[in-house]
Amino acid sequence: MDRAERLALSIASGMLVVFLAAVIFAVAKLDIKLPTCLTSMQPFESGEVIQHTADRFEIHYLAMMWSFEPEEVEIPRGATVDLYLTSEDVLHGFQILGTNTNLMAVPGTVNYARVHFDKPGKYRIVCHEYCGVDHQSMAAEINVVEH
Repeated sequence: MDRAERLALSIASGMLVVFLAAVIFAVAKLDIKLPTCLTSMQPFESGEVIQHTADRFEIHYLAMMWSFEPEEVEIPRGATVDLYLTSEDVLHGFQILGTNTNLMAVPGTVNYARVHFDKPGKYRIVCHEYCGVDHQSMAAEINVVEH
């Protein structure tokens, strides 16, 4: 191995260590959760909201051309929401603006994230993966209200 190859390998190894440390820091200190793909859960065919307690919800989001189901959800301030996401047709993005929640809706799989809503307001959900002609209209909303 010549000198240039060793240098390139050393730089690549160093960058790998830096990126791994950044992911560990983000998870441990910034409370950024890595999304989870649930292999044990079957994809669902419709969206629904399930309320377990006054401040604990489970939302099954179904992404399809060109909408999310359910389209609008209302929850109380301080609620914790377990999000389950699947797609009926093609790849879709799922980003809740104002939070660090960013998932991919993949046909045949279920992705999961947990979100805690401390501030009241309207949290818009947008698709950030081009999914066809009317992609720009694909949105939903979570309304967090004072109770």
